[in-house]
Amino acid sequence: MRKHMPKTFTLLASSALLVAAASSAQAQADRSDWPDNFTVGTASQGGTYFVYGSGWANFIADELGVSGGGEVTGGPTQNLALVHTGDMAFGLTTMGPASDAVKGESPLAPGMQMDNVCAMFPMYETPFSITALADSGIESISDIPDGARIGFGPAASTSDTYFPAILETLGVNFDRRNGGWSDLGGQLQDGLLDVVAFAAGIPIPAVSQLEVQTDVNIIEFNEEELATVLENFPVAEFMIPANTYTTLEEDARAVSMWNFAIAGCDLPEDFVYEVTKATMENNDRMRSVHRSAETSIPENIKHNTVLPFHPGAARWYEENGYEIADDMIN
Repeated sequence: MRKHMPKTFTLLASSALLVAAASSAQAQADRSDWPDNFTVGTASQGGTYFVYGSGWANFIADELGVSGGGEVTGGPTQNLALVHTGDMAFGLTTMGPASDAVKGESPLAPGMQMDNVCAMFPMYETPFSITALADSGIESISDIPDGARIGFGPAASTSDTYFPAILETLGVNFDRRNGGWSDLGGQLQDGLLDVVAFAAGIPIPAVSQLEVQTDVNIIEFNEEELATVLENFPVAEFMIPANTYTTLEEDARAVSMWNFAIAGCDLPEDFVYEVTKATMENNDRMRSVHRSAETSIPENIKHNTVLPFHPGAARWYEENGYEIADDMIN
């Protein structure tokens, strides 16, 4: 014989279904102004930005069910401009170029204050490191010969913006070359370059590839050079761990800048909230994208003192106990 449900149970069940339906409808409504797809500005192939940015874009696309991917660009300086103009939803940048962009001093758009660029989450520190072939005899910065052909990465990249000035300050006279990291690594191996000055998250894919194919020297700053650079440039002291590369036998002295993922400030708040939530709550998945993502954690938001946070990102941080000053939220 069929048993009848108590009326109170039926009413509770009906209420639960109505609440669930309302929640589902609300979730659907929250997506109504979301973009159909998104693009992440990275940098050249062979660099960490491309690997990190493309992997992160694929993760977010899978997690949120929105089509998206990484795109090759000229790097941090161009990414700021592309996000500011709305040509790309997201990008990756370093704090030096970000500071220039906010002040209207970007070399790509002098006089334009890029006020439509908001911070989302911390990525990692970018060490400035120098690589030469072992048979070149270059084992220190002072060994770099006058007129050395040095590759500084893509034009207007963080490396190209700051590394030439750093080496000039240290008294190095060089012939400046530009290109993608993979191309420059190939030119170094072929003897077309004497040195490549990398500013990229570690391990740098192009350096790891070089190590497989030939013997290289990874050149560190000595203490005097380090002090000079710290005094004259917006960088911090950094040690490249010996286990980063097979070439290194001990930690190597370097300098670094922090990297942050950026978003257009006019992107929907709920969309950026969900992107930030997925990224910050899945660090294991992020580390599988690139090893450097071990520092892509909310505690490191303190390293952004330049760009306002997107309100969607700020909401996630504040909900999870991380404080952001009101004047640092767009």
